[in-house]
Amino acid sequence: MAKYEIKLLRKAEVAAETMSFFFEKPPGFAFKPGQNADYTLINPPETDTEGNTRTFSFVNEPGEEEIEIATRMRDTAFKRTLRGLPPGGAILMDGPMGSMTLQNDASRPAAFLAGGIGITPFVSMIRHAAREKLPHRIFLFYSNRTPADAAFLRELADLQNENRNYRLVATMTQANDEQWDGETGYINEALLRKYLGGDLAAPIYYLAGPPAMTTAMRGMLNLAGIDDDYIKSEEFSGY
Repeated sequence: MAKYEIKLLRKAEVAAETMSFFFEKPPGFAFKPGQNADYTLINPPETDTEGNTRTFSFVNEPGEEEIEIATRMRDTAFKRTLRGLPPGGAILMDGPMGSMTLQNDASRPAAFLAGGIGITPFVSMIRHAAREKLPHRIFLFYSNRTPADAAFLRELADLQNENRNYRLVATMTQANDEQWDGETGYINEALLRKYLGGDLAAPIYYLAGPPAMTTAMRGMLNLAGIDDDYIKSEEFSGY
């Protein structure tokens, strides 16, 4: 891995209490969709016991000209400093790292199971699949409390028009009828069977979200007969 000092270009709200931050991309920097990097504040005005470094997945795909990360904006010293970073302000990036990348074997479907801000590595992977016209069949199961909480929901829906091999299955756990007319409840075996068909052992599964969510998803998959060899996961703790 290498360390880079990168400058903030702009920031944008992408869901309730969730922001994307766009940084300059170092010349020659390369990564694989699904990977992440460590980001460290430089001489922050405040700090706390959680420290000055966080790990974020790349939201952008490798062909884009900027580095994009996204995070829930909790009231911590790190998040307050990041929110207040002005355009041109610098941060240290150390990466890339991580192995939760799309499998080479396109004969098996890829089933992405995401909760909340765990969507970030999958946005990169889905953008890349559309851009490169990859042959992989991709199913994204995306769980949030309400549509307002679902970062990148509109883009993820629109990308289905660019990539016919990709299907979004969004589900809300606390939405009412006025807010949402799609799937409701948590990601479970019944929901997977509804969209993946009878053979749940066919796909490679990718899990990303809070630790409790990824643990529950892995347990559900194991009970459904899915071996751990066909499950990749990444936990998003305290983000």
